[in-house]
Amino acid sequence: MFIAKQLLGAVLASLAAVFVLGQGEQSSWPLHNNGLNKVIEWDHYSFLVNGQRMFLFSGEQSFNTFSIYNHWGFHNPAPGVLDFETGSHNFTSIMTLAKELGLFMIVRPGPYVNAEVNAGGYPLWLTTGEYGDLRTDDPKYTAAWMPYWKKVSEIVRPHLITNGGNVIMYQIENELGNQWTDIASKALNVPAANYMQLLEDSARASGIDVPLSHNSPNMNGYAWSKDFSSSTGNVDVVGLDSYPSCWSCNLSECTGTNGEYVAYKTQEYYTYFTKQSPTQPNFMPEYQGGSYNPWGGPEGGCPNDIGADFANLFYRNLISQRVTAISLYMIFGGTNWGWLAAPVVASSYDYSSPVAESRSIGAKYYETKLLALFTRAAKDLAKTERIGNHAYSPSSTVERFTLNVNTSDGPLTIPMHNVSDRKVPAGNIISGHRSKIIVTDFKFGNFTLVYSTAEILTYAVIGDRPVLILYVPLGESGEFRVRGSANRPSIFDVEETSPDSSTYAAYLSSDKRTTTISFTPVRPDGMELVRFREGPQIILTDRDTALRFWQPMLANDPLGNQSVIIRGPSLVRSARINATAKRLDVFGDADRAYQFWAILPREITSVLGFFVSHGQVGDNRLSYNLTALGPWKYDDSLPEIGLDYTTSNETWIDIQLCPPDTHNPVLYVDEYSIHVGNHIFRATFPSTTTPPTSLFLNITGGNAFGYSAYVNSKYIGSYLGLSYSGAGVIELSLANATLTPATSGVDNTLVVIMDNSGHDLREAAVAPRGITNVTLLGPSDRSEGGKGYSFTSWKIAGTAGSATGKIVDPLRGVLNEGGLYAERVGMHLPGYPDSKWPVLSPAAGGKTTTLSVPGAGIRVFRTTVPLKVPSDIDVSIVFKLTAPGYASYGEPSNKGYSNRLRALLFVNGYQYGRFNPYIGNQVRFPVPPGVLDYDGKNTIAVTVWSQSAEGVEVKVEWGVEYVRKTAVDFGKMGKGLRAGWDEEREIYA
Repeated sequence: MFIAKQLLGAVLASLAAVFVLGQGEQSSWPLHNNGLNKVIEWDHYSFLVNGQRMFLFSGEQSFNTFSIYNHWGFHNPAPGVLDFETGSHNFTSIMTLAKELGLFMIVRPGPYVNAEVNAGGYPLWLTTGEYGDLRTDDPKYTAAWMPYWKKVSEIVRPHLITNGGNVIMYQIENELGNQWTDIASKALNVPAANYMQLLEDSARASGIDVPLSHNSPNMNGYAWSKDFSSSTGNVDVVGLDSYPSCWSCNLSECTGTNGEYVAYKTQEYYTYFTKQSPTQPNFMPEYQGGSYNPWGGPEGGCPNDIGADFANLFYRNLISQRVTAISLYMIFGGTNWGWLAAPVVASSYDYSSPVAESRSIGAKYYETKLLALFTRAAKDLAKTERIGNHAYSPSSTVERFTLNVNTSDGPLTIPMHNVSDRKVPAGNIISGHRSKIIVTDFKFGNFTLVYSTAEILTYAVIGDRPVLILYVPLGESGEFRVRGSANRPSIFDVEETSPDSSTYAAYLSSDKRTTTISFTPVRPDGMELVRFREGPQIILTDRDTALRFWQPMLANDPLGNQSVIIRGPSLVRSARINATAKRLDVFGDADRAYQFWAILPREITSVLGFFVSHGQVGDNRLSYNLTALGPWKYDDSLPEIGLDYTTSNETWIDIQLCPPDTHNPVLYVDEYSIHVGNHIFRATFPSTTTPPTSLFLNITGGNAFGYSAYVNSKYIGSYLGLSYSGAGVIELSLANATLTPATSGVDNTLVVIMDNSGHDLREAAVAPRGITNVTLLGPSDRSEGGKGYSFTSWKIAGTAGSATGKIVDPLRGVLNEGGLYAERVGMHLPGYPDSKWPVLSPAAGGKTTTLSVPGAGIRVFRTTVPLKVPSDIDVSIVFKLTAPGYASYGEPSNKGYSNRLRALLFVNGYQYGRFNPYIGNQVRFPVPPGVLDYDGKNTIAVTVWSQSAEGVEVKVEWGVEYVRKTAVDFGKMGKGLRAGWDEEREIYA
């Protein structure tokens, strides 16, 4: 059970699980601060802000906090180069916005940040191995991170809550659990401890005076807690990260941490916190908001066991374990644009989050919002004791039960009355993978909710009226007792839109002290109002209707009490009172027709909804038609294989051969400041009287990477890649290549193109990428006792500017594009001169959506399409790429065309999709406004790399995920973020 006596008693019930929390006989726990200020304090129970306890729930709407990572590599693209100003590199606006919206912020600046981003968020120049041991006090590593760390701290400093901002916490490192070489003896890992201390000391020296925090990766260790030790490197507050249903759709990744997977089985954290941090709040800096989808994972992610029921059961379970600070990871995952991702994930980082990658919100978000509203209203949740515990959560049966509870009216068995005469089963009901919080002695105004078998949605004082909202699932009964009124309340239907009442509500008992009422919602979208003469009002509704309630705050105080209650819109972003006009202005979205309903202060006489068009509330006819993509133009994007191709110093880096072993020079790309995307190697070797017959290649590029090889412009083969392997070893025959005669004096040309899916996580970020071994095999090779074959030259081309150390596109950043010819010369950018390109023949009846490469090679395709989205409409636009082999694809246009391809989708210069149909299953690629110009022309470019001699094809389409009325003019977004082509790009050909 889970409880809170006196001020709040609560029982959390789930299937086969009862937890009790209480307030009452509480131990004396010390109140902590960091010695720099008392704005943020904490103790065994919770965090306090200016002396006020808070239940910290990190997310967006209806939450009170959100967190952000800062990406060291994004801001520090080259040694000595820091960029916190260009385009989205400037993150100060999000801190300003947090203040304006009334949301606290947790800043997590690394230096290492995340296992699913390229090299964990390190700058990729750090991956060469020349910067010492990572995540230690190695002086080389310290010198590398110190400039970034000082600068990001200085930027955050003015936005700290101690300086009038809303940043309340600053995380040091991320999931670094190695404080000890031996936990039992507390033998300190000195290099790691000194590293943590250096980070903390630097942050403090730069003016960071809010609590410094850290997140343990799992419950296998006890690190950085002042409760556990007094050792070097300890932070102010520690927390625990947990993904009880696995952080990946590939459940096998988590068995080492979580054990055997059992759907809907919760984990026990309470005992861990009593040892790791007993005088600190039970804090979850990362708690499972979803799971990432690895290469080869199911299209659309893995929401089945981590959907709305997961949110209902697992997040309430945290409350049962006295967790009072929760940050969901992710509440919104978004997209791994460019080459941001680590090798384990593709373009989508939807994460099966409450807010989808397409920005749509559904059942999981609304379910999470229910609890967020309750935790904001139930102030006493921030100070509870655990009284009892019995739990087993995976059951999915329907349970009916009564509960014995202690209340201010004495011991009670609830529900107290049988309502079976209404054909509703008696007792409390929990169906499937659900849980309920049943409160006792909940204060609202001068009244007390002695008990309620219905859940509390929220409580607020609107003007001078206390308003409490209770809900139960449709067809179930709720029973509650109220103390505080000497008069019997009136009950009536709120909307009266039907002659049949939406909710059966009846008095069960009433005296001068208390009133007991039972209610049963029987029709969706209905509400009953219980009105007491003394002022308080209780709204009774069904659970589905409760999902559409919103409670926007009217001031920018995250702990404030000024709010209104609104029901109807799909999303309420914010609300404010126009005192002069006596009007409430509501900003939000509407996805359908609905009835707008609100509880407002008495002085408000009208409502203006900025998502409403022409006075209508919602519109069932909302639609937006996209024009078909096309016409498409195309050009070659692999001229490097041509025998007449000329390399240039601006693009190509000469690789020094190292005698006597000249057949294997150093071919790791990071050694040459080439880090992301596709890389092209070009080598020469002489012909001999006993020429080579095959080529051996061992290349490393991360999971799902691949490569192709050409000799004298002829295709000799490809490594297609595997979702689970980062290295590819093959031997390719040279039979298809015509080698130069031994007497010609002309060398042969080898071209190898590879893609690089990113660097690994943590210290493994230094694992090399590139060619480990390339050997010509044949009659004279060393295995046959011959002298072997040698290369006479090697060159490598990467991203534009990499050969000279220039950052060509600082706006989009160094992670956006790779080293394909089309990328280097800017064919993916708006304004590239493509007037002389050939045009694809239109399909029957209109524009073609099929892009093909008739053999092995790479082509780039471009089209420009306009958008004219009305300013009061939000349209979610999703690109869809498919290839032969998909069930819905049909027959290819050429019998031999296959899905052995690698395609990149560019939208206005931003890479927003990596499509590897031979390996992965992602076909949908959402692109947000700002990247897309909703009020102008959009340049769409697709590179298609065929790894098949027979050719490949891909269909490229786009569609609308949803259309909503909105208060936001998305056409104004991104005006300065879509820089076009510059002729300087031509030097990188």
